[in-house]
Amino acid sequence: MFIYFCLFVYFEREGERERERERIPRRLCTVSAERFSFRPEPDPYCQAKYTFCPTGSPIPLMKGNDVIEVFRLQAPVWEFKYGNLLGHLKIMHDAIGFKSTLTGKNYTMEWYELFQLGNCTFPHLRPEMSAPFWCNQGAACFFEGIDDIHWKENGTLVQVATISGNTFNKMAQWVKQDNETGIYYETWTVQASPEKGAETWFESYDCSKFVLRTYNKLAELGAEFKKIETNYTRIFLYSGEPTYLGNETSIFGPTGNKTLALAIKRFYYPFKPHSSTKEFMFSLLQIFDAVIIHRQFYLFYNFEYWFLPMKFPFIKITYEEIPLPNRNKTLSGL
Repeated sequence: MFIYFCLFVYFEREGERERERERIPRRLCTVSAERFSFRPEPDPYCQAKYTFCPTGSPIPLMKGNDVIEVFRLQAPVWEFKYGNLLGHLKIMHDAIGFKSTLTGKNYTMEWYELFQLGNCTFPHLRPEMSAPFWCNQGAACFFEGIDDIHWKENGTLVQVATISGNTFNKMAQWVKQDNETGIYYETWTVQASPEKGAETWFESYDCSKFVLRTYNKLAELGAEFKKIETNYTRIFLYSGEPTYLGNETSIFGPTGNKTLALAIKRFYYPFKPHSSTKEFMFSLLQIFDAVIIHRQFYLFYNFEYWFLPMKFPFIKITYEEIPLPNRNKTLSGL
């Protein structure tokens, strides 16, 4: 058996009649979303069908002795357009609500795509550009008010904690820093298999991850959360060990790999936006052929391209429990 510092051997069984032994290198750690020193201005080419954060406002400075109620908010994605349709599939959007005891004002805070989910998941193939063009920024949105009907009707609006005004203000400073350095939305979580403890190759970076980061920050600041079940939507791709392909310059630049560049653009072509019904149905067949039959997926992550050798069950949407964090008991004053 071959032994090396970052390698291990495991067996994979696929199908009832096939048993295969594979050696797959294991990463020392999961690839996570990169942090940046500043947020760039979006390219004017990127346009949102629905305006990002239309009623957004600055996060207010709370009085230190204020008592702030913290709410878990969850509703089906695009509930405003499709009602509970995506709720039946457990495809949910997450946010956080706050209520000031001193002023009685409510606030909503969420993190989502600047140019909708499709633009964050797949690129545009522009004829005048050699490389795929991405409109994949995400950002935090804070505004006054909580739309009770939106969150309660097909989702969740429940109090999870109580914090002081001081803690809220510290959280607000952290949110600004988090928002300026974590700027690109990532839809997929990529794992080796659905089994518990399976290798995670890439982590998603989406609305639920922002909520979880915020909860963890509040717990770090001393907030005590209630003991209630909290579930989140995750969209998985399943693959063997990913292969690093390169960045935009090394693949699509003047001295790039033209064969690889063409393969990547061919893969992304069926995912193009604004298709007719006929084109969409044909695109579905192309996607099925690439991902299921030929078991191929090209992932763009941290400005780099990776090849994923896809494995059964290929893709899965889950609604998993992730417990609320425990309080940092060394801090007080909440």
